[in-house]
Amino acid sequence: IFNPSTQEKQVYNTSETRLSDRVLATWRLYLMVPKIPTKVEQTFNFLEIRALNTHLDNQVVIETDKSTYSLKLQSNDHLDQLISHINFALSRIFNNSIYTPSIFHADGDVTDGNLKFSPSSESSVETQRACGGFSETYAALCDYNGITCKEEVQWDVDTIYHSQDNREFNLLDFSHLESGDLAVIVAAMAYNSWFTKLYCKDFRISSEVVEQILHTVSKSSSLEELTLENVGLKALSLSFFPGVTSLSQALCSSDDYSNSLLHLDLSKNPGILSGEDNLYLFLAQPNCLVHLDLSGTDCTVDSLFGALLRGCCADLSYLNLSKNSFSHRKVRETLPSFRQFFSSAFSLTHISLASMKMPPDVLRALFLGLSSNPHITDLHLDISGCELRSAGAGIIQDLFPRVSCISTLDISDNGLDADLLCVIPAFSRHPSLKHLLLGKNFNIKGRVLDEVLQKLVHLVQEEECVLQSLSLADSRLRSRGTVLVNALGSNACLKKVDLSGNGLDDTGARMLSKALQINTTLRSVTWDRNNTSATGFQDVARALEHNFTLQYMPIPLSDVTQAYRSAPERTEQALTKIQRALLRNNQTQRFSQKQALRLHQGLVTSTAEQVMERLCVRVQQQVCVLRGTGEGEELQAARQVLKEARNSRALYPSLCELAHVLSVDGPVRQRLDSLAGELAKAADKELQVIVDSMVSLCRELCPLSCAAAECLSPPLSSISERVSIPRSSIRTALMERAAQDINRALEEVKLSVVSYLTNSIVDQILQELYATHKTLVLQMNFSLHSSVHSEHVHKHRSSSRICSSSQLRQVSQMRRLEDGGTARRTHRHADILDVVEDDFGISIVSVLRESLTTDSLVVFRVSVISCNSAVLSSAQFSVTSIVSAHRTQSPLKNAAPGPDAFVPCPTDSVSHTHVM
Repeated sequence: IFNPSTQEKQVYNTSETRLSDRVLATWRLYLMVPKIPTKVEQTFNFLEIRALNTHLDNQVVIETDKSTYSLKLQSNDHLDQLISHINFALSRIFNNSIYTPSIFHADGDVTDGNLKFSPSSESSVETQRACGGFSETYAALCDYNGITCKEEVQWDVDTIYHSQDNREFNLLDFSHLESGDLAVIVAAMAYNSWFTKLYCKDFRISSEVVEQILHTVSKSSSLEELTLENVGLKALSLSFFPGVTSLSQALCSSDDYSNSLLHLDLSKNPGILSGEDNLYLFLAQPNCLVHLDLSGTDCTVDSLFGALLRGCCADLSYLNLSKNSFSHRKVRETLPSFRQFFSSAFSLTHISLASMKMPPDVLRALFLGLSSNPHITDLHLDISGCELRSAGAGIIQDLFPRVSCISTLDISDNGLDADLLCVIPAFSRHPSLKHLLLGKNFNIKGRVLDEVLQKLVHLVQEEECVLQSLSLADSRLRSRGTVLVNALGSNACLKKVDLSGNGLDDTGARMLSKALQINTTLRSVTWDRNNTSATGFQDVARALEHNFTLQYMPIPLSDVTQAYRSAPERTEQALTKIQRALLRNNQTQRFSQKQALRLHQGLVTSTAEQVMERLCVRVQQQVCVLRGTGEGEELQAARQVLKEARNSRALYPSLCELAHVLSVDGPVRQRLDSLAGELAKAADKELQVIVDSMVSLCRELCPLSCAAAECLSPPLSSISERVSIPRSSIRTALMERAAQDINRALEEVKLSVVSYLTNSIVDQILQELYATHKTLVLQMNFSLHSSVHSEHVHKHRSSSRICSSSQLRQVSQMRRLEDGGTARRTHRHADILDVVEDDFGISIVSVLRESLTTDSLVVFRVSVISCNSAVLSSAQFSVTSIVSAHRTQSPLKNAAPGPDAFVPCPTDSVSHTHVM
């Protein structure tokens, strides 16, 4: 490789009597005779040099792998230049590492010329090379090995890796190259100080590359992490592996490891800890381990906690012991240390005991230990696949609500099934559970599954629920799971939900689309393996056109593949719309206040407002019935409650409008406006300082050129006066971008406050309406009993009168006429007369009916039925008027009922019947 920018033209001699010109290139020496045509006599790479000996008369002998070259130079300075150039080239190839070979004179002196051209000299300005000069090392090694240097590799490293400050070299980026090229790439990393990680996964590498990886690991002084997963290495049984013994002995031999080792990962090495006690001794010593991963090492978990208790309580935050086992014979002996560790650890944030059969006593000790630990919070506990079943479910039900430090719980795949009926209520009693994973626990059908899902719905819809994410992945809920999907619409706590692997079909997708149109809290939905067709995806796409809060929905590859076979165009269109909506939602968005108001009205109309409307109708009916009894305190209180109930309908929009009006030109906007001017001045000042410093540095490094530039028009020093940041850009950044984010956060807080105030007041009004209703029912009962009693006394006084046979026939005839005239109406309202509101557990509508039968007594049965407010306003009657009308109507004086014989009855509001 010939690099004209770094070549040195020197005169070298290959014979004793003749001098000729020679050219020295970057990392290769070319020996050519300056004749036409030019011919290269000899060439070799500097890495081939094995020895360089100097002799008298400026003669140097270079020994390489293949040959020996004797060169005679014109002077000692030329010899120094040759040696310094070779040293400089080698230093750039090896990046000044400890493995850089140095070439000096035989006497070991370093001349001034050598110092002058040394890359470490003060006179040379060495700029920082991209990624530590990896490209030059790679090119030199390619030249040394006779392999074509791939410009693609150099460009990717110098441009992509360097611009991203990426210090992890990923071999998968060059997996399309030959194994020889990969071997050279790995070899170049041995002398590079930029990269700290080497990564390769799911790619088979050759033995040639493996050898270079071993070489790099042995030589590199900067490599910190090596990841080789599924790369075709031969599997070894690490049981009683001497390397592990050496590692354990080294860890125990020096206190330096106890004071410096933070991360220890021996996972996925079965048998590596078999019979190894030194590692337990290291863990038992006081250490500063933060991350410990022994998953899949076949270690006995319970016997490990004695060592952890003595040495790892202070700093250990990540503990992964999954895919191991408990020694069931000795588990009772180790339970005290097991429990004491979890009650004494200061820094735990992640515990994984997954994929191992956990005895009930161990689970109990785990919960008891964590519940008594006052030091840790926000803990992630993974006990999935532990075969807990019914015994574990009982322990979770009893003890889990006490473990307040857990924020994430994974109990998936534990065979809980029907036991979820008692487990789910325990989650609702937990004060800080934010993330719950329940998948693979629903091997139940029919009514039990419906009850479990209803409990889940109740869990996520509780006002005090703090749950933020819920995973029911691979639970195979099928069509019964749509009840939970439908509940997401009114859910106000969940931000992330995973419903994949449930076979919910297009019906579930339709329910999801409806939920997304009214939900404003969900940020992530995982939906796959649900047998969703193109129609289902189109439903979801249409829903996302009106949803501005969902930000993440991974592509359901399984369902998309299946749907694409039958309807490729519709599937592609739906996915495009979904991705476009998600991209829009990840940008700065303003949540419309009108949209929030409409959403609130839609939700409230279907829930609390309906209950309030029914209660208002009942109370209004009771007020109308009791109006003739006088204006008591109960009626005045009832009218006031009804008035507040009517006003509450305008409460939410009024509060929203008030918040909007006060925020139009509020303190935040005023502060941002003034801040824009202050930032503009500060930016100008900062820019002035930076530009002046740059000009000063230019004058220091290049004084002559800068002096000449001052004579130009405009002069160089005036640049600071000509540059400034536009005021509009700062104002736009603040008032449009930052203000939008701030306003969105304010809107969310304001809406939450409005919702809280509205819900609190509405709940109070509902309670007052219910209490008023009960009070009025008691008053109506008392009034009716009093009226009936007085009428009974009046009739009893006149009972001495003897009725003739003709008068009795008149009474019978009147009864038949009344039955004939009113039976149809009574039948028409038969379903309404005895309305019982299950929501309140009492009969709200019906007035207590009393039936007293005497020889000549007629008692009216009065029932107030449900009606609208317009009819209620015209219902001017009372119990006392009914009784008085009965008094004026004497069957002894009237052969047939006349128009005045009946109580005036509002249409569709009151039915009455004469009863003998």
